Amino acid sequence: MKIRSLLAVLAALAAIPSSIGLAQMDTNRNTAASPAQSHPYVGMWITADGRVRHNLLPNGRYDEARGNRESAYQGRYEVRDSDIFYWDDTGFTADGRFIDGVLYHGGMILYRRD
Repeated sequence: MKIRSLLAVLAALAAIPSSIGLAQMDTNRNTAASPAQSHPYVGMWITADGRVRHNLLPNGRYDEARGNRESAYQGRYEVRDSDIFYWDDTGFTADGRFIDGVLYHGGMILYRRD
């Protein structure tokens, strides 16, 4: 009986279209929210201790280093107003917010490195 219930749940989940996922990014959109070379948030953002470094690339990709581990995380990002949304290449999603020239992300505070 338990196996039938589990199979029914799995079948129901399989029928849900993937397009309703909250973290799914519409890659066909071409909006002003897409990063551009002149966007003020493109560039390197680092924690005060330098341990975490986010390089927001002008092509909408990011490369995050942690400690001695370069390119620890890579993926896509999108900026909407003062919010940033990350989609890691492994499927992990995250977000953050820019406030007064500072990036708040995942409990971290990152500052722009000129």
